[in-house]
Amino acid sequence: MNDTYTIGVDYGTLSGRAVLVRTRDGAQIASAAHPYLHAVITDHLPGLARPLPPEWALQHPQDYLDVLDVTVPALLRGSGVHPDDVVGIGIDFTACTVLPTTASGTPLCFLPRYAAEPHAYVKLWKHHAAQPQADRINAAAAARGEPWLARYGGKISSEWAVAKALQLLEEAPEVYHAAERFIEAADWIVWQLCGAERRNVCTAGYKAIYQGGAYPTREFFAALNPAFAEVADKFAAELHPLGALAGGLTEDAARRTGLRPGIAVAVGNVDAHVTAPAVGATGDGELVAIMGTSTCHVMNSDVLVNVPGMCGVVEGGITPGAYGYEAGQSGVGDIFAWFVAHAVPPRYHDLAEERGQTLHELLTDLGQDQPVGAHGLLALDWLSGNRSVLVNADLSGLILGLTLATRPEDLYRALIEATAFGTRLIIDTFEAAGVPVRDFTAAGGLIRNATLMQLYADVLGRPISVAASSEAPALGSAMHAAVAAGTYPDIHAAAAHMSQVRRHAYQPDPERHRRYTRLYAEYRTVHDLFGRTHPTMITLKRLRDEALAQPQPAARLEVPA
Repeated sequence: MNDTYTIGVDYGTLSGRAVLVRTRDGAQIASAAHPYLHAVITDHLPGLARPLPPEWALQHPQDYLDVLDVTVPALLRGSGVHPDDVVGIGIDFTACTVLPTTASGTPLCFLPRYAAEPHAYVKLWKHHAAQPQADRINAAAAARGEPWLARYGGKISSEWAVAKALQLLEEAPEVYHAAERFIEAADWIVWQLCGAERRNVCTAGYKAIYQGGAYPTREFFAALNPAFAEVADKFAAELHPLGALAGGLTEDAARRTGLRPGIAVAVGNVDAHVTAPAVGATGDGELVAIMGTSTCHVMNSDVLVNVPGMCGVVEGGITPGAYGYEAGQSGVGDIFAWFVAHAVPPRYHDLAEERGQTLHELLTDLGQDQPVGAHGLLALDWLSGNRSVLVNADLSGLILGLTLATRPEDLYRALIEATAFGTRLIIDTFEAAGVPVRDFTAAGGLIRNATLMQLYADVLGRPISVAASSEAPALGSAMHAAVAAGTYPDIHAAAAHMSQVRRHAYQPDPERHRRYTRLYAEYRTVHDLFGRTHPTMITLKRLRDEALAQPQPAARLEVPA
């Protein structure tokens, strides 16, 4: 009997990555990647000069289709696997990444009438311009005593679907009313593959406030804006569990991909959540941190409690039959990339070139032997705002302790430490609320940095397991495709055979953990001071926005990015 295979496609922030996986053991047979032509749209729409406001982050849905057109045929060519042996395809996506479409699924930005309208495009997860709407949602929910608010740690994020939909209504009402669907990109791609709108319970629960079998009431939405009362009609009443069969691959999708029509298309998923089974973390208290441009922390638990500042707890949100908790940090790898792009002097560039290293590798090496605390710095990891536990995109970063002796490698290491402290605070918050964290596994691009991973182990005081697959989300999607195809009865069985993980690859150093605990205490002090007590960060952003709203000089000197 021939082996069977599934394909997983992972849609990230800048590219899509696909893997061809053998179902009997999870072996990765081939992989392919394709960068988005339009990347992240933050300055202006393609071909237009009108600038976008601050905090905007858009994408073009054509880029998502291009990923399918390029990567899936490349997998088949590169592997020699016959399409008849591929039994299913699954996808995962960044979230909350949403777009307005017609009732038939056509993105509004594909229509000539709306091609120049920013609100007609995909709003990426890192689109933070809906913070004023999120603030009003939170205030109204608290004032009305909405029972679902506690399931999200007491605050709804500006990154989520309801805040983005309310921004759409209030800033572009014509586009809002033309949008018969407001849909996660994960569900939209599944729609393009199987020809039917099949929404998943994960994104609905975490990003669209779907709890207890329903969205918030019509009365709640109307309290935000009378024209918003029917917004739930733009979502979907029927939701499907993770690993379920969304439908068969359409003839059109088969022509695009080279796959056989009718093979299983799995219900869509979120990149972070789909990673948990890829590393075998489907049990109670097994936390997975997916560390890339941002970090998402996901964990199953047998207990249901309200955890302050979490992104949410959803029944079946990670695996069916368990309560899935999510937390996160809005910026991690993005912070390191910002520093390398904007704060490293020329002599470091020269040294990196001389040593044949990237700047990230050089800065890591230069700082890796420092005793804990030797740089004298403390940073807050809020350069992209704070997702957990403060849930406020208006917060910004901070570095304390600068002197004339401070060097770039010191700053770089302090920023890494800040992200590790942020993760420790999330774990502490889980446990203080009565949700034990029994194990810690890391996945994502940042696990390639061994120095960073050892630092995290020392800060957390815990062993860290790491994904053995370089494409863990895509592997997880391929595993869900195997379940949808009937190869395995559930995701637990698929994980037992197909997951790939290096157990306890990093062990904490007790002395370094002790010293980091002292620094962490200072981090918590500054975290609470500027995150809860003093609105300095928020005031600075308000002043920035006021300044940018003023008429600008006709000719401004700008340095190319």
